Amino acid sequence: MKRIFGIKIGGLQQKILNLVLIFMLAMVGVFGAVSYYQSKRLTKTVEDAREKQQQSIEKESHNTMHQVIDGTIVKMTALQAYIADDLFADVKSDVLTLQTLAKDIFEHKDTITPGKVAEPDAANEGKATAQVLCESGVDYKNSKYLAVAANMSDTMTAMLQNSTRIDNCFIGLADGTHITVDKHSANKFDANGKIIDFPVRDRFWYKTAAEKKELCFSGIEEDKYTGSLCVTCSAPVYVGGELMGVVGADLFLNSMAEYVKNSDSESGVICVVNNDGQVVFSSDNGELFKVETSANASDLRKSSNTQLGEFVTKALKERTELTKFRINDKEYYAAGSPMETVGWTVITLVDKQVTEQPAQNMLDEYNKVNDEAADDFAESSSWTKITTLVMIAFLLILGTASALWVAGRIVKPVETMTDEIIEGGRTGKIFEMKDIYRTKDEIEVLAESFDDLSKKTVQYIKDITEITKEKERIGTELELARKIQADMLPNIFPPFPERKEFDIYASMTPAKEVGGDFYDFYLIDDDHLGMVMADVSGKGVPAALFMMMSKILIKNYALMGCSPAQVLEQTNNTICMNNKEDMFVTVWFGVLEISTGKITASNAGHEFPIIRRPDGNFELFKDEHGFVIGGMEDMTFDEYEIQLEKGGTLFLYTDGVAEATNTSDELFGADRMLKALNSDLNASPKQLLLNMGRAVDEFVGEADQFDDLTMLAVTLK
Repeated sequence: MKRIFGIKIGGLQQKILNLVLIFMLAMVGVFGAVSYYQSKRLTKTVEDAREKQQQSIEKESHNTMHQVIDGTIVKMTALQAYIADDLFADVKSDVLTLQTLAKDIFEHKDTITPGKVAEPDAANEGKATAQVLCESGVDYKNSKYLAVAANMSDTMTAMLQNSTRIDNCFIGLADGTHITVDKHSANKFDANGKIIDFPVRDRFWYKTAAEKKELCFSGIEEDKYTGSLCVTCSAPVYVGGELMGVVGADLFLNSMAEYVKNSDSESGVICVVNNDGQVVFSSDNGELFKVETSANASDLRKSSNTQLGEFVTKALKERTELTKFRINDKEYYAAGSPMETVGWTVITLVDKQVTEQPAQNMLDEYNKVNDEAADDFAESSSWTKITTLVMIAFLLILGTASALWVAGRIVKPVETMTDEIIEGGRTGKIFEMKDIYRTKDEIEVLAESFDDLSKKTVQYIKDITEITKEKERIGTELELARKIQADMLPNIFPPFPERKEFDIYASMTPAKEVGGDFYDFYLIDDDHLGMVMADVSGKGVPAALFMMMSKILIKNYALMGCSPAQVLEQTNNTICMNNKEDMFVTVWFGVLEISTGKITASNAGHEFPIIRRPDGNFELFKDEHGFVIGGMEDMTFDEYEIQLEKGGTLFLYTDGVAEATNTSDELFGADRMLKALNSDLNASPKQLLLNMGRAVDEFVGEADQFDDLTMLAVTLK
C-alpha cells in the first residue's frame, strides 16, 4: 500500500473513500436529474407566463391608448377650430363695423364735413397711417367719394392700432380711389420715388364682394405691396342700390400662425382648409400641405388620395370622429372641426407611430425587464452549478447526510417558486417574495427579480387605471356644469300656480354639455311679467359663462323698473365695459301687462317672435331689430307694442330651431315652424313645445345637433 497525501491507496481508507465517492456520484446523478427537470419546468413556466402577460399588456395598452388618443385629438381639434374661428370672427366683426360706418357716412354725405387723406409718405413707415391711392389714369383730387370716405380715417386708424389680428384695413371706392390704413408707407413707391398705381376695382376682394353683395373671405392671395400671403375679408357698401365702394381688412398668414401656436401640438400637424378645399394655413412648413395662392392651390377634396379627399369633404360639413388614413406611405390619425364664421375647417393630423410609441415603450421596457430577469436566471443557474460542484466537494467530506440536506435546501424553494408561477399563470395571482426564498444565494436573486417584475406590472395597471379615471372625471365635471346651468333657468312648471290669467312653459336643449342659449321669465310686479329669449355667440363653457352674466344683468335692470329698451341699453353698456373676448348675445325682451294683454318689447338682433291671435293661426311678427348686446357701446334700442288678446299665444325661440339641419343640409326653416305650431291650435304652451321638438327631431333624423334648441310659449287665458 502506498500513502499519498495521507490516504492509503488500496487500504480501508480508500475503500471508504470509494464508497463515499460512488454514493455521492449516485446522489449527484439523481440530484442533477431532478434539478435539470425542475429547471426545464421552471423555464417553460416562466416563458409561458411571460408570453401571456405580454399579450395581455399589449392588448390593454393599445386599447387604452386608442381611447385616450381618440378623445384628446378630437377635443384638441375642436378647441383649435374654436380658436381659429374666434380669429376670423374678430376680423369679420371689424369689417362689419367698417361697412356700417361707411354706409351711414354715405347716406348722410350731404350733411357731413368733407375730410382729407394725404398721399403715402415714406417717413411714416412703421406707423399706422391713412393714405390715399388710386388707379392708373384716376385723379383722386376729382373724386366725389374720397372726401366723404375720409371721415372713416380716424376709425380705421384706431381699429388697426387696437387690433392684434389684422395687418391693414381699407375702403376701395367705386371711382377708382382707395383709402388704406397700414404701417407700410415706404413700399408704396417705385425705384424712382413715384407712388405705385393701385388697381382698386380689379382686386379680387373688390370684385368678389361687389358681385356677391355680401361679406366674404378670400382664399390665399398675395398682398399688392408687401408680397406677403394673406386672407382678405371684404364687404360691399351699397346706398340706394348704388355701390359706393368695398371695405375690408387683411389677415396675414404669420398673424394666423401666431394666433394658433399657443395650442399647437408638437407631435401633430394643424392646418386650415377653406370651403374650396384649399389649404390656407399649415403648421408643418409644407412637408404635408403646401400653402399657395388661390390661383395655384389644389382642392384637397379632389386629391388622388381618395381617403384624404373624403375626409376633407366631411370635415368641412361637420365635426368628425377620429379617422385613420395614409399620406406619403405613413399612417396618420386625423380629426376635423368646422369653423362656423367662414365655413372653413381645422384639421389635426398626428403620426400614428408617434401615438403608439408610449405603449410600445412600455412593452419594450417590459421586455427589457424580462430579458434582465432571464439573464439573472441564467447567471443564477450558472452560479448554481458552481455552487453544486462546491457542495459536492463539501459533501465528499461531510458525507451523505450533508449532501441530502444541501440538495433539499436547493430544490425545495425552486419547487415552491415553480408552483406559485404556475398558479399565477392560471389565476392571475401576483408573485410575492417569501421567507422560503431568502436563501442568500441565486434562488433569492431569482425570486427578487420575479417580485420586482410583479410590482412593476401592478404599477403599470394602476397607471392605466388612473388615465381612465381622469377621462371619467372630466366627463363628470362637464355633466355637473350642465346641471348647474339648467338649475339657473326657471325649471319648475307651473311657475306661478296661483296665477290663472296666463299659462307659460319653456325649455332649453344644449348642443354640447353646456350651451349659450337661455330663457327667463319673472313677475316684475303683480301685473307685469318679464320674458327673455337670448342666444350667446359660440358654444360650450365660455358661452355658458357669458350666458349667466347676461341673464343676471337683464333681470336686475328689469326689476329696477327700466323699460325694455332701457334694460337692453344698460345691459349692453355693462357687458361692453369688460368684453375683451368680443362675445355678444342676441336678446328679445318683453314685458306683458297681464290685465290688458299689452306686450312692450325690444329686440337686440334676435329672431322674430311668433303670435297667434284668437281664432287665428300662428304668424311671424316681423319687428324692428336692434344691434346685438356686446357688439358696440352706447347703442340705443327701439320699443314696440304687441296686443296679446285673451286666448292668444306668444311663441319665442332661438335660431337653433329654425336652423336645425338634416343630413341633406336642409334647414328646418320658418315655414316648418309655423306648420308644427298650427298643427294643434288649442295646444297648451307645454304641448306646443313638445310638438315643435318632435317636428325638429323627425326633420333632423340622424344628423348631429349643432346648435342649442331653446323655446318659450305663453298663452293669455
